[in-house]
Amino acid sequence: MPVTTLKKDIQLSELDAWGTVADLGSEILEGEVKAFGKMTFGAPTDPVSSAYFGTTQGKFRMVYPFSEQATVVTGEVVLTDESTGQSTRYKAGDSWFVTKGTPVLWDIVSESFVKHYFAVA
Repeated sequence: MPVTTLKKDIQLSELDAWGTVADLGSEILEGEVKAFGKMTFGAPTDPVSSAYFGTTQGKFRMVYPFSEQATVVTGEVVLTDESTGQSTRYKAGDSWFVTKGTPVLWDIVSESFVKHYFAVA
């Protein structure tokens, strides 16, 4: 079985350009919020996948299209669960879990942000 080693300090410049978060189905509220990524398992349309995902600074809203466990690699983000109003600030090394269908407000407070995620559709 192949083992993939995940980098602890990957930067946006090491990821592929994916357009903006609006191209991925999110609503941009502030900034341009460019999106970057690199798949580490599967494809975005697969029932199970994982990838690095990063953005430039800004705010956007999304309804999660899958359940996700994620860990921040670089940068800082404040996530607000819009169904409960709970906001939490995450920085490198912090992790979260969110269930499919949850409306989340993203506020990328650092110049850029990268996470690694594991998603189940």
